Amino acid sequence: MLPKQPSLLHPSFPHTFSAKTFTHNPKTLFSSLSAPSPTFPQNPIHYILQKCIALLQCCASSKLKMQQIHAFSVRHGVPLSSPDMGKHLIFTTVSLKAPMPYAHQIFSQIRSPNVFTWNTMIRGYAESENPTPVLQLYHQMHVNSVEPDTHTYPFLLKAVAKLTNVREGEKIHSIALRNGFESLVFVKNTLLHMYACCGHVESAHRVFESISERDLVAWNSVINGFALNGRPNEALTVFRDMSLEGVQPDGFTMVSLLSACAELGTLALGRRIHVYMLKVGLTGNSHATNALLDLYAKCGNIREAQKVFKTMDERSVVSWTALVVGLAVNGFGNEALEHFQELRREGLVPTEITFVGVLYACSHCGMVDEGFNYFRMMKEEYGIVPRIEHYGCMIDLLGRAGLVKEAYEYINNMPMQPNAVIWRTLLGACTIHGHLALGETARAHIRELEPGHSGDYVLLSNLYASERRWSDVQKVRRTMLSDGVRKTPGYSIVELRNCIYEFTMGDRSHPQSEKIYTMLAEITNLLKPKGYVPHTENVLADIEEEEKEYALSYHSEKIAIAFMILNTAPGIPIRIWKNLRVCADCHLAIKLISKVYDREIVVRDRSRFHHFRDGSCSCRDYW
Repeated sequence: MLPKQPSLLHPSFPHTFSAKTFTHNPKTLFSSLSAPSPTFPQNPIHYILQKCIALLQCCASSKLKMQQIHAFSVRHGVPLSSPDMGKHLIFTTVSLKAPMPYAHQIFSQIRSPNVFTWNTMIRGYAESENPTPVLQLYHQMHVNSVEPDTHTYPFLLKAVAKLTNVREGEKIHSIALRNGFESLVFVKNTLLHMYACCGHVESAHRVFESISERDLVAWNSVINGFALNGRPNEALTVFRDMSLEGVQPDGFTMVSLLSACAELGTLALGRRIHVYMLKVGLTGNSHATNALLDLYAKCGNIREAQKVFKTMDERSVVSWTALVVGLAVNGFGNEALEHFQELRREGLVPTEITFVGVLYACSHCGMVDEGFNYFRMMKEEYGIVPRIEHYGCMIDLLGRAGLVKEAYEYINNMPMQPNAVIWRTLLGACTIHGHLALGETARAHIRELEPGHSGDYVLLSNLYASERRWSDVQKVRRTMLSDGVRKTPGYSIVELRNCIYEFTMGDRSHPQSEKIYTMLAEITNLLKPKGYVPHTENVLADIEEEEKEYALSYHSEKIAIAFMILNTAPGIPIRIWKNLRVCADCHLAIKLISKVYDREIVVRDRSRFHHFRDGSCSCRDYW
């Protein structure tokens, strides 16, 4: 017969034990509690409670061990309503990032939880994927007359930032101000972060200005806020101020700055940041290096992006994805797909963003069958549920290939409601390939979903103009005026000696205008012997042929190229950022200019890059 084991409530229950006993094998977690002891605790429940708390503090390094301690305490009579046991269980749950419903169940049974426990719950939800319950907790905290302390607001504002609920954030800001906590630097930093995440960068900047002693977190938050909200110039200005105050940037600063440079297309400034990173040793920071790779890709210098990729010590799926997407948008679709296959051979699992790049590569290279194969692979091999972006790529794939009717059928068979972008993609394909009836159908759907977008009026107007239905063109333009919609003017941007220059069609505002237009005339005269004939069919207006040729001569990208030829040394690449799709006439002209002047010309239009070199383009005239 086995010897009888001593009871946990027996006099042999131990007073002391070593936490080292419990750190390795869960089976030995409570073994020392059965060791013989000559004394008996006066309050066994209290004793068990203290030992369980000690175990939670010292030994709960996994969710399993924490649950074992919890189960042990329940089995031996420790009430869950005990504030001491409850707060330690919740703290351990949050620290181990265990599911929050588990913590919430414990919390709901605690009798009069203190502010520490409330803060721990708020922190847990703020750091979880679903921070929504935080606001209800905060409301209950007030109902229970528990006063927030200095630790409440940072976690609370972090949750609001995730929820991008600026109205709640403003309420909390006013309460923090009233309670005297707003002046604390960590509260101000989270207020700054919250406003930036909610897109209220002016409010974020006002908070930033009110901080007397700004730490690196504050500088990073305001720079990142401007960069993320389409204000790259302001982000770079704040960084300049940061440098003047002698604050040393870190990897997070570099990520924000490089994102701002990518947004502006300022390659020269991005290169200076790269040099700085090399100097201070930040090239080992994977986040900053990925941002650097992305910068070069978005500025059209894909070969430099590949160099950065090759020098990376550790290439994550983010790095591979940035390269695949970068190659795809730069017109090197085959290389993008080769790198995607290499990613798979490395054993990495592609993400949904990786597949957006892959499908984009297929779309812009006319690889219809390959695109459908990759779409199936995404679903069947990797279990990725296609999002609206993936379906958009498939519509674009079919539309660019001239399979407009098939694209329309594909839209009708989608498992989700198509949005305005999907219908706009179809409308664009109809304009290129001349499908008037389907174009009108697409436009009708767009008007229901997103009225007032100037590009839709222009696309439909161009579609009518291509059919020479001038009365319908005028009707669309009158409707545009009556709806109060203004056409987005086309412009082209170039960077020269750390300055940005913007040109519009027929622009004569630049001090060098006379020289620029003389150079334009010279360029045209040099192109004609090379076979250049203006594509007047691209001027979709009822005007004389001579007027059409004149209009084509002064498109913004041609003015920008003339300006750069005047102001840069022979052989220096020219990089242009254009807000609209490059027209067929400019595409032909720039191909010839690249050959005549022996220049690489990179044009980034609204959807992709065109790399012109020696009379050809990376898009192979398929765009």
